[in-house]
Amino acid sequence: MTSKAALAFVRRHGVVLESAKGPVPSLADAIVGRKIRGSWWGHPRGKEIFWLTRAVRDAEDVLVCRMIDGKITYVHRRLWPALIRLARRFPRVRLAALREVHTAKGRHVIRLVSFPRWAPAVVRRQAAGLSEDVARKRLGSWCP
Repeated sequence: MTSKAALAFVRRHGVVLESAKGPVPSLADAIVGRKIRGSWWGHPRGKEIFWLTRAVRDAEDVLVCRMIDGKITYVHRRLWPALIRLARRFPRVRLAALREVHTAKGRHVIRLVSFPRWAPAVVRRQAAGLSEDVARKRLGSWCP
């Protein structure tokens, strides 16, 4: 899989788990073409999974958060208005954007951008125009 294909997978599904098992597809499973048993870190294609997940994490049109069961979750921009409309159904900490930052010493640290600070004004306006029913249908059956 290429980074372009990984991003297309997230765009098509809208909400995707990075690697966890859950009510939505897993990018790691999609990369290898089947369910991964155990940790993907030990999988023969672990390096490919790592680089593709980082490409998705770096995409401007993907919110990286811990929305589903506290697991790394990708939400494509087309669903941000629905997510914002239903934000009160989720713990606020799960809606914080995770941003991976490379420090001057070469370390990787995760910085949180609180909700709704990460959401562009135009997306917040779109959210205000959605009904809760429409927003739930857009997010899918897993949504509380």
